[in-house]
Amino acid sequence: MDPVTILLVLFVAALVLFATEWLPVDVTALGLLSALLLFGLLDPKKAFAGFGSDTVLTLAGLFILTRVLLRAGVIEWIGHALARRARNATVMLRAMLATVAGVSSLTSNTATTAVFLPVVSGLSRRAGIPASRSLMPLAFASILGGTITVIGTSTNLVVSGALPATGLRPLGFFELAWVGVPVAIIGMLYLFFVAPRLLPAREAQLEDTLRAYLADLTVAPGSPLIGQSLRDSGLGRDHGLTVVAVRREEQTWYAPGADFVIQEGDTLALEGPTGRILAGKTNLGVVSRSEQKMLAAEGVTPGASVRLVEAVVLPGSPLLGRTLRESRFRERYGLSVLALHRRERTTERLGQMRVRVGDVLLIQGQAEKVAGLGDRFAVLGDLTDQQSDLKKAPLALLLFLGAVGLGATGVLPLGVAVVVAVALSLALRLISPEEAYGSVEWPVIVLVACMLAFGTAFEETGAARVLTGAVSGVLEPLGPYGLLGALFVVTVALTQPMSNQAAALVMLPLAIGTAKALGYDPRPFVIGITVAASNSFITPLEPSCMLVYGPGHYTFMDFVRVGAGLTLLAFAVSMLVIPLVWPF
Repeated sequence: MDPVTILLVLFVAALVLFATEWLPVDVTALGLLSALLLFGLLDPKKAFAGFGSDTVLTLAGLFILTRVLLRAGVIEWIGHALARRARNATVMLRAMLATVAGVSSLTSNTATTAVFLPVVSGLSRRAGIPASRSLMPLAFASILGGTITVIGTSTNLVVSGALPATGLRPLGFFELAWVGVPVAIIGMLYLFFVAPRLLPAREAQLEDTLRAYLADLTVAPGSPLIGQSLRDSGLGRDHGLTVVAVRREEQTWYAPGADFVIQEGDTLALEGPTGRILAGKTNLGVVSRSEQKMLAAEGVTPGASVRLVEAVVLPGSPLLGRTLRESRFRERYGLSVLALHRRERTTERLGQMRVRVGDVLLIQGQAEKVAGLGDRFAVLGDLTDQQSDLKKAPLALLLFLGAVGLGATGVLPLGVAVVVAVALSLALRLISPEEAYGSVEWPVIVLVACMLAFGTAFEETGAARVLTGAVSGVLEPLGPYGLLGALFVVTVALTQPMSNQAAALVMLPLAIGTAKALGYDPRPFVIGITVAASNSFITPLEPSCMLVYGPGHYTFMDFVRVGAGLTLLAFAVSMLVIPLVWPF
């Protein structure tokens, strides 16, 4: 069997496996790379070159820098800052969606959706808008923003990195903005005025899926809460926290009224989901006395060695029937309990609650101490990554924008700027090495590296000429507009069963080869494929859509009904703009 036939068979097999996901996409990609090597279609040096390419290193670096922003609470702070300024909640919700699109143009759309999800859900409640009419627009807004810059989605970066091997220059940093901005603007108008009419009115289940904890947090000097009434503080409205009780010196107020004025040194018994408590501890100037005492006693500062875990109390625990102070938890384990979850609601403060079997504790401390909790606790999960530190936000934002600015202006190659920013983030301890490695989406890295190798083999064996020759013969009567439209539609179709990156990499050599065979400039068709692969709205299989699928009580057909119209708009705008900016 000649090399071209073998490669085309592998190509079809890869398409089937990507579409069915019988194997994970990265495993399929590795299998494809292995086949290329075993059949001698590519020598090892060229096969493995993708793992050391600029694209892969830049992609990994951007994953890490996005995590740095999340750890510093930058994106979360933007959302809460907008929410606090809300007067007309409906207008503010639309402003929030526009902000999401802007943020998503520079960071992962999945991470952006995850961070803004509770904020948008809260704004929906305040506006009296069913969450089902705001959460899907949130996911779609994050996807629309991803088409504006080359780093807006990993798909854009992957396409850009694959172009030099085909003889084309990489995408410019803002090159996609010529079509991405019009698509985003038209798409946002659709989300503002059309989508709400198509979406069902269903309430969110977001809060029901989150475990509510009770925490005792003390108002520190300089806190913005000082002198504020509970009503004006926005603890419930903006931060999703319920004040169960307030202790001031020896006096305690249970279920205080909305006019109760907070003072410095007050200890607030706050109830809310883990993320809200951690965000409040960071943003509201409140501290955990237990945490401070533990850190001082252990001689450590909050950082890479400090872990945050959820642990359930098992039968036989020495804590049972005692308060945390009576059981001397901190002295016994060298750890602090930030909060406690119990199935039934209570009006007690954390310090007064007697521990029961099944209580879930939010425990913080050094990793080795957490590992030594023993067999009287069952650790449910590590929540360390949910903590943020706004003190590091300015530096984190400076490094990220510096890398983006240097790469966008061409002062440094984007890959170099990103790698330097990552190195500085690690050196300045904005992120630990362990968390940096954990933040990289390795399946995407493996998929990209392997598919870059497949693209090389596709060209070198002559399979590209054979396949594009056959395709060009069929598509030639359509003309350049018909070819662009056909490639766009096929790419959109492929992104439904397979990953966006895989769909783009599969279509790229086909589009370039067909364009060259028909005498057209390949650039507009590359742009069309990139836009089509990055704008996936028709099904909830896009990661951003999956994040809102459950909380919004959506059905599969909800996405088809709303996403189909948005996809048609993206198609129409692309067909108008692309030929004007990138002539055939």
